[in-house]
Amino acid sequence: MSSENSGAAAPPAGERAQLPLHWLGVLPFAAFVLLFLILPTLRIVVGAFQTPEGGFTVDNIAALFTDSIMRAYWISIRISVASALLGCLIGFAIAAAVVLGGLPKAIRGPLLTFSGVASNFAGVPLAFAFLATLGPVGLVTVFLKTQLGIDLRLLGFNLLSFWGLTLTYLFFQIPLMILIITPALDGLKREWREAAEILGATGAQYWRMVAFPILLPSLLGTFALLFANSFGAVATAIALTGSSLSIAPILLFAQIRGDVLGNPHLGYALAFGMIVITGIANAIYIWLRARSERWLK
Repeated sequence: MSSENSGAAAPPAGERAQLPLHWLGVLPFAAFVLLFLILPTLRIVVGAFQTPEGGFTVDNIAALFTDSIMRAYWISIRISVASALLGCLIGFAIAAAVVLGGLPKAIRGPLLTFSGVASNFAGVPLAFAFLATLGPVGLVTVFLKTQLGIDLRLLGFNLLSFWGLTLTYLFFQIPLMILIITPALDGLKREWREAAEILGATGAQYWRMVAFPILLPSLLGTFALLFANSFGAVATAIALTGSSLSIAPILLFAQIRGDVLGNPHLGYALAFGMIVITGIANAIYIWLRARSERWLK
């Protein structure tokens, strides 16, 4: 390299290197992610492979394959699949009715606003709302029994059960589906349908051969996201069912809350397993989301 080029690359004499101020706005977010996501995750991963004395072990990971823990994971996976599948079906139907079904445009704004609020409504308030509505002495339960002679308990419905928790999860799964799939439905170009109609395709053929293949990555990605969203939900499950339903988040809570019989490092291993499962689901969502965005641009 010539001395002339070297001199041109050097900063002018007396000029100080300036801090890129446009990065300052990202610092609070970076600090939040570091303190509340990255460091706790690293602590969980390290703790899953430690003994109470601090030594290395794989016994905690091996303990995940015991019958009781595998049953808890399996119940959690079933609830997550059921709530994600129903959330996708119902949410897609609502979003399609608003975006493509010819409903008044005035409905869209309030629906998306409610979906934004409801998708984040969970924990004790959500559990209390469903107990007050569909619990053993809930408003709807008592009304059906006293006014219509329908006893939900005799029909086999129990809010503190698999389907009861799945139904509760749908309160935030359906709005989340609406929020995510609405932009994908907006991305369906009118020219695609007009071209299909010109070529003689029926409405069913258009959806089966054009719209559905384009939306499929978004649908599968949203299903993966809803699965992860349900699988990691802990506050609602604990507040609603307590210890009556053995799922992975409740079992994790029992191990790390500090009871005499609790094993915090087994709790770390349980959390590590949940991180792996939800991480895979989120990775699938990100990959499929990227594929669908290429189609809809």
